[in-house]
Amino acid sequence: MLSWARTWRLPYGGLKLSRTSFSRVLVAPSSSGRGGAEPRSVPLSYQLLDGEAGRPALVFLHGLLGCKTNFNSIAKALARQTGRRVLTVDARNHGDSPHIPDMSYEAMSQDLQDLLPQLGLVPCVLIGHSMGGRTAMLLALQRPELVERLVAVDISPVNTTSVSEFPAYVAAMRAIDIPDEVSRSCARKLADKQLSPIIQDLVVRQFLLTNLVEADGRFVWRVNLDALAQHIDKIMVFPPQQESYHGPTLFLLGGHSKFVHPSHHPEIRRLFPRAQMQTVPNAGHWIHSDCPQDFMAAIRGFLA
Repeated sequence: MLSWARTWRLPYGGLKLSRTSFSRVLVAPSSSGRGGAEPRSVPLSYQLLDGEAGRPALVFLHGLLGCKTNFNSIAKALARQTGRRVLTVDARNHGDSPHIPDMSYEAMSQDLQDLLPQLGLVPCVLIGHSMGGRTAMLLALQRPELVERLVAVDISPVNTTSVSEFPAYVAAMRAIDIPDEVSRSCARKLADKQLSPIIQDLVVRQFLLTNLVEADGRFVWRVNLDALAQHIDKIMVFPPQQESYHGPTLFLLGGHSKFVHPSHHPEIRRLFPRAQMQTVPNAGHWIHSDCPQDFMAAIRGFLA
């Protein structure tokens, strides 16, 4: 299967962003889950803001149906405020990263295990939201030497199927029908109208519609909805783990979110003995979007 991967270097007001040209890559099916074989990694799309090489970089991992640009303004602000390098990454099957059938946390962890050393960013401060938070947790548990400290944003290592509406979001997106040769504004209106009976929250619909892109005169979803639908049950749960991560860890929770319940705390403490819990009172699940200043203040406080 041939896919396109993208990485880049661009200037931003005195900050240097890393960028290489488009590259065509051959992606083979992952062997994850077959006889215990190691998952095969894919080359992820990323954006790197330069900073001091002497301190651990900040690495941001987005959630399900998100992309690296979800953290654009926060990444730029934290790069200025902390002087550190800041990396934002598209997970496989999201953003500009390759599409591939496997969507396991083991595979997403392997993608980062290969990318971070290549960029000279280990050990790093790993900051993951939702699905990205679980990927970050698994990477810290599997390869603690790569993670100087860990931030899990509104997610836990406990099953969230009962509170998550993401399976319904994926199903609704797959059902969208947009005619060819329509304008971008028309395509967005049509998609929004078709999503609204299932997803009443306008803010959530606007977030999902950031994935609607034009390709060859048609509007399509840039996320691999087929792979996500096939593996959505796996994404809702955290792979069972026995080892613990003993580095500094922050669980940053939204005060209006139900994703992390007090009943999850014992498992959090078992896997992450040095875990701190901090709640952002006025935030929902997307803390970095709802309360960006509080989110950045929590990150800076954790780094101090």
